Amino acid sequence: MRGPGPFRAVAPRRLNWRGVGQDLPLKLVALAVALMLWVTVAQAAGREDTVEFDGRIAVERPEIPDGYLLRGQLGDTAVRLRGTPAALSRVAREDLRATIELSVAAAGRGEPQEARVLVTVAREDVKVVAAEPATVSVRLERIVSRTLAVQARFANDAPSGFVPGDAVVSPAEVVVSGPESLVAMVTAVYATVRFGDVGIDLAQAVQATAVDKAGATLEGVKTEPGAIQVRVPLLPTSTTRTVPVLFVLRGAVAPGYWVSRVTTDPVAVTVRGQPGVLGGLERIETAPIDVVGLTAPRSSRVPLVLPAGVAPLERTEATVTVTVVALAGTRPFPLVAVQALGLAANQAADVDPGTIEVLLAGPVPTLNALGADPVNAAVDASGRSPGTYELDVDVRVPQGVTIQSVQPERVRVTITSR
Repeated sequence: MRGPGPFRAVAPRRLNWRGVGQDLPLKLVALAVALMLWVTVAQAAGREDTVEFDGRIAVERPEIPDGYLLRGQLGDTAVRLRGTPAALSRVAREDLRATIELSVAAAGRGEPQEARVLVTVAREDVKVVAAEPATVSVRLERIVSRTLAVQARFANDAPSGFVPGDAVVSPAEVVVSGPESLVAMVTAVYATVRFGDVGIDLAQAVQATAVDKAGATLEGVKTEPGAIQVRVPLLPTSTTRTVPVLFVLRGAVAPGYWVSRVTTDPVAVTVRGQPGVLGGLERIETAPIDVVGLTAPRSSRVPLVLPAGVAPLERTEATVTVTVVALAGTRPFPLVAVQALGLAANQAADVDPGTIEVLLAGPVPTLNALGADPVNAAVDASGRSPGTYELDVDVRVPQGVTIQSVQPERVRVTITSR
């Protein structure tokens, strides 16, 4: 049938449900797989992992306050990071930087400190979880300086037939600077030179070396100026001679004391002069050392007395140590009364003999300082009934002296009732 107007009527089409139902199980499986894949991708996009970065990061030195020095090995550290797998995969070594956090308070005391390792990452989507090690041991010390004299030191002997003369160093002093603990350990600064095989005067420019009390070189300290000029004349042995140093004492030590030992440093010196003068030289004496009233050891630095025409190669002074000790002696105490101790209130005692003789030994000054009655003698009569007993005498003396003898050592004690 043709409808009115220019349009043709079309009958409605029926939905083919049989076509929709074909392969329905397979279509449901495909839909489930797609849904699971979508869920997995969505979860992965929001998941964060914690991983250890592949490689260690060197710990950089932090900014140090003016006037301080950092001591200690910083080493490197392992880093653990947290982020999404995609973000973590994009982290490069250049994105990580490690340094330490210093305590200025500990620096003021010069104490070792366990400084915390700080790691930063140049990516906002990744975080630093931990560093291993988490701390490093360092010391932040003040930089200090001291001025010390430079001493010439010979690394070998002078050529055969020669002896070294007085060394001249220029400059004579240097400034030693560095960490406070190291500078405090410096005991000397040496300019070490080495002689050649030819007997000509030595002139060398060498590096100044700071050493500790054991003579070991101290690393970590600086000397200014670093270069030292050393000049050492070489003298023929025919015009030099090594002779002993003889001490000269003046006066007497305190009564009751005696000089037990005298030492000199050096024990001998090398001098130079004309052969005729040196031929008759047997010793070099020191200036007189006053020991009047001396009661204890004493060290003195005194000049050497050099004859006319004789000059020292090195030292012009000597350290002389005089050791005095007290004389040992004895002192008798012939009438020391013997007391009976421990008697009951209704008892009396008769001691026979009533006095004993005690001989004390010790340093004479100590013995002379004792009073007239410094010795106590007694017998123990406690708990005894009336009667006659032979009892040992207990003698007590002052500190610093000893008992040489006691006569008699036993006395007869007669105890009676009152």
